[in-house]
Amino acid sequence: MVEILEAFTKLFKSRDKPKNVNVGSAFGFFLGSSTSGKRVTERSSMQMTAVYSCVRVLAEAVAGLPLHLYKYTDSGGKDKALGQRLYFLLHDEPNPEMTSFVFRETLMTHLLLWGNAYAQLIRNGRGEVVGIYPLMPNRISVNRDDKGSLYYKYCRSLEDAPLNKENEVILLPSEVLHIPGLGFDGLVGYSPIAMAKNAIGMAIACEEYGAKFFANGATPGGILEHPGVVKDPEKVRTSWNSAFGGSANANKVAVLEEGMKYTPISISPNEAQFLETRKFQINEIARIFRVPPHMVGDLEKSSFSNIEQQSLEFVKYTLEPWLIRWEQSLVRSLILPSDKGKYFIKFNVDGLLRGDYESRMNGYATARQNGWMSANDIRTLENLDRISEEEGGNLYLINGNMTKLKDAGSAYSAVKEVYDNEEILAVEEQKGNEQRKPRRSAGADTVS
Repeated sequence: MVEILEAFTKLFKSRDKPKNVNVGSAFGFFLGSSTSGKRVTERSSMQMTAVYSCVRVLAEAVAGLPLHLYKYTDSGGKDKALGQRLYFLLHDEPNPEMTSFVFRETLMTHLLLWGNAYAQLIRNGRGEVVGIYPLMPNRISVNRDDKGSLYYKYCRSLEDAPLNKENEVILLPSEVLHIPGLGFDGLVGYSPIAMAKNAIGMAIACEEYGAKFFANGATPGGILEHPGVVKDPEKVRTSWNSAFGGSANANKVAVLEEGMKYTPISISPNEAQFLETRKFQINEIARIFRVPPHMVGDLEKSSFSNIEQQSLEFVKYTLEPWLIRWEQSLVRSLILPSDKGKYFIKFNVDGLLRGDYESRMNGYATARQNGWMSANDIRTLENLDRISEEEGGNLYLINGNMTKLKDAGSAYSAVKEVYDNEEILAVEEQKGNEQRKPRRSAGADTVS
């Protein structure tokens, strides 16, 4: 009986979560060790310019997009729910300490570095969200209790609340906004930095090698040979480094005494393909975050003919999956169950998908002439003032020279009938005029 009960309770244990060891490579995530020997963590990786650029591009793109709360209308359309407090939280200020831009930028940075974004939800007595505060993802864990219910355990630091002696806070799922990244269990995402630590570690090693090369100036390494016995080698080494080491002493002429000979043993950067390696690592990091290289400063394969298309692909294939994660997580956590069929949350990406001015005007002209956009619809997209109803700003117009195929003959018959009737009337009018003409008597000059 006990064995059956233990086997039954195992069904409600916590689901698989990211561990500190990658089974495939046997390198620890937590300590950040990599094959290159460099320690790679979420914070140290931000010192790499490529990682910093990718995180900044994605975080600012998500934070800069307009975020709205919409309400479904009875006609099947949608309207902005401007009167709801949740609209103000999402669009303007999620809490008194942050703007919406800073809040989303912070959570997106957490999502890109740690693979998860967490925020604490403050609710009123009716269960409505009245405040959203970000939580550090490296201090929170997702677990299940004995009954199989999820809960979040947050480790509070003394800097957050000096007067609070509790180190751990247990939060219910209704109190946490959780946006998971790519993961194996659907609950917790894996850190992209941890999964690609070897590539990032190699980039850090290349950058450190380049820095040390320039720090050593024109003599990065070599051997000083002396025909006799050197009594104080450390003194000779220090004297040599102070005179010829460093970039400020590059290209100085060395004077060797007592038969000394200098033999360089270092490999030049060109021979070691140092620059090519660094360039490849930049593309490697951009590949991790699926960011086009031209957006992190690599314009080698970009031109005026393809850079606009690459930017559109960035919105479609890179940004859109992240936005869907945000939207669905926000709806799941912020909107009450009774309102989920009435409201929804959506990012507006129209600004990023806009083409150049000529392309937009041609598209607007086509939409206007074919009746699916009014003048005010176009002016709203271009951030222009609306035209009043009296002046026809909301009218939907179409060209009059187009008709359905089945009505083509009837239209011709109607025109022909009108033409025939007009011709008949003209003939009859001419006959009437002939009958009303005055008649003259034969040989008479007066009217009879």
